[in-house]
Amino acid sequence: MAYQERWGIAHIYASYNNTIIHITDITGSETISKASGGMVVKSHRMESSPTAAMVAAKRAAETAREKGISAIHVKIRAAGGHNRPSNPGPGAQAAIRALSRMGLRIGIIEDVTPLPHDGCRKKGGRRGRRV
Repeated sequence: MAYQERWGIAHIYASYNNTIIHITDITGSETISKASGGMVVKSHRMESSPTAAMVAAKRAAETAREKGISAIHVKIRAAGGHNRPSNPGPGAQAAIRALSRMGLRIGIIEDVTPLPHDGCRKKGGRRGRRV
């Protein structure tokens, strides 16, 4: 019988303030492991850094491997929404790279940032933010 791999989903939330890696089962309802940049570094300004994201992803991947997950689909999410940035922070790339280095097979990489369907008005006034 061939080796059957167990799939999971890695939800990566990468803002400019932190990076959170949350690995669930394939349905997305049961948490297998989670880690964040804030859990692995001391200073607040380092929480969103690629280094912190790599260490957090490594930690989450180790726990997932122990629980039998061998392959993952990746869902990247930036802050997004009405008036928050829609592009992921600096930790997103590093987190994916670290997950693949840990020996997890990567399936689909998907962007699940929430996009506004024209709701509230952006802050900054009629002429925008003047610097």
